Amino acid sequence: MRSPFQKISRVGSLIGATNWYLSEDCLLAAKRVMYAVEYRRFYLRDLESIVVWPSRFWLWRPMIPAVLLGALGALLWHEGDFTAAAIAGGTGFAWAALELLLGPIANSCVRTTGATVDLPLVKRARRARKVLAKIDAAVRAARGGAAEQRAAPLDGSQAATPAVPSGSEASPAAAPIGDLT
Repeated sequence: MRSPFQKISRVGSLIGATNWYLSEDCLLAAKRVMYAVEYRRFYLRDLESIVVWPSRFWLWRPMIPAVLLGALGALLWHEGDFTAAAIAGGTGFAWAALELLLGPIANSCVRTTGATVDLPLVKRARRARKVLAKIDAAVRAARGGAAEQRAAPLDGSQAATPAVPSGSEASPAAAPIGDLT
């Protein structure tokens, strides 16, 4: 039997990981810390926004190991152990080059009508566009009826009335997602 949940992302750390799953009506985050698992379910109709941004301190990740291993390599070079110095310096350079190629690490925030949750959606910011496109397609499919009604053209004989009721009785979850690009 096939599972209704599709795995869209995994963000690992030293003590656990957060796995993200997508189904036809919800987005599920399974956060594992050591031996405990915490589940958070976000219904697609209630999603207001998912924001992913690069971390401010992402350049420290390549700089600190490169400087430390470079200093170790210089110290070993000065002591006369050229092989160990080359290994330490090469490892520091390779580490920095790999981190720069992978790009900035990402922070993310999921906002629904009832809560705002800071959970990592993706490890690197460059992968965010692909994951957010999958989530956006699922949200559009879940809210399909409201988007089709609003997109219908108005002719001259129809009165210009809003598709979504205005005022305090309007639900922000009923409004379709607007394309900001």
